Amino acid sequence: MLDQIDIRLLSALQKNAHLTALELSELLNLSPSQAGRRRQRLEAEGYIQGYFARLDPDRVGLHVQAFIQVQLGTHRPEQGRSFATLISTRPEVVSAWTLTGDADYLLRVYCSDLNALNRLIHEILLPHPAVSRVQSQIVMDQPKRDAPLPT
Repeated sequence: MLDQIDIRLLSALQKNAHLTALELSELLNLSPSQAGRRRQRLEAEGYIQGYFARLDPDRVGLHVQAFIQVQLGTHRPEQGRSFATLISTRPEVVSAWTLTGDADYLLRVYCSDLNALNRLIHEILLPHPAVSRVQSQIVMDQPKRDAPLPT
């Protein structure tokens, strides 16, 4: 169960994961040891799943972001597991969701260029035996960056 201090701590860490126990203590009106223990408890209980550096895709050579909808032609368990394994091993696929509706999966991908996106679709995804249809949308702009979760 989260109290208001936990919620404020989580909100602060989503904005800046580098906050020290001292900085958190000042924000939360706690002692540094109390703030540190709360952070450790939230980590241990799985509320905080990790800390990551957010990279600029363009600066690291990933100039194309796209969403790919994948429709499976078969839903046999072994085919589904095989496709899930495939997408989990592809570095271009940064997140994936299973969906209701026409598409079974929605993949968010980053590629160096359109040729790399084309190869991913035509040489990796479409040849998979479970896949019947792939539809991609190339991101033109992202007016809102990935935001922290609401707390």
